[in-house]
Amino acid sequence: MQEIERKFLVEALPDDLPAECTREIEQGYVAVDGATEVRVRRMDDRYLMAVKSGGGMVRTEVEFEIDLARFDVLWDLCEGRRISKKRISIRYEDHTIEVDVYRGPLAGLVVAEVEFESAAAASAFEGPAWFGRDITEDLTFKNSALSRLSGPPQA
Repeated sequence: MQEIERKFLVEALPDDLPAECTREIEQGYVAVDGATEVRVRRMDDRYLMAVKSGGGMVRTEVEFEIDLARFDVLWDLCEGRRISKKRISIRYEDHTIEVDVYRGPLAGLVVAEVEFESAAAASAFEGPAWFGRDITEDLTFKNSALSRLSGPPQA
């Protein structure tokens, strides 16, 4: 399966952000080997595992549900490679924007992600005025890289 996504820094969220839903997310990286990563995620009361490969706008992603017992075992393997964030989903034109407000050591970092059906649609997309710099190709802002930091990267 292919994931086509662009990511943007957000300096300040608008006061009138029309949130459709908000979720709490904890995720950790079981393994990272170059451009391939294995991730587990707790999102509300769901437990997911994902394998991703590639970098930038177009990546391969396979994600599936796991049970709590498997999550707990894999979570222990993620020590030193974890992040926590609040995800706010909003509608914008024909897209869903997922705004990640990071917690813990990454507090202060806010990133907006938008997924697309095609690379052409992703390239043509113009976000709202509150979007900052496009960080899609900046590997510093990959969640697997962020999971190892003691603070937000310098924009």
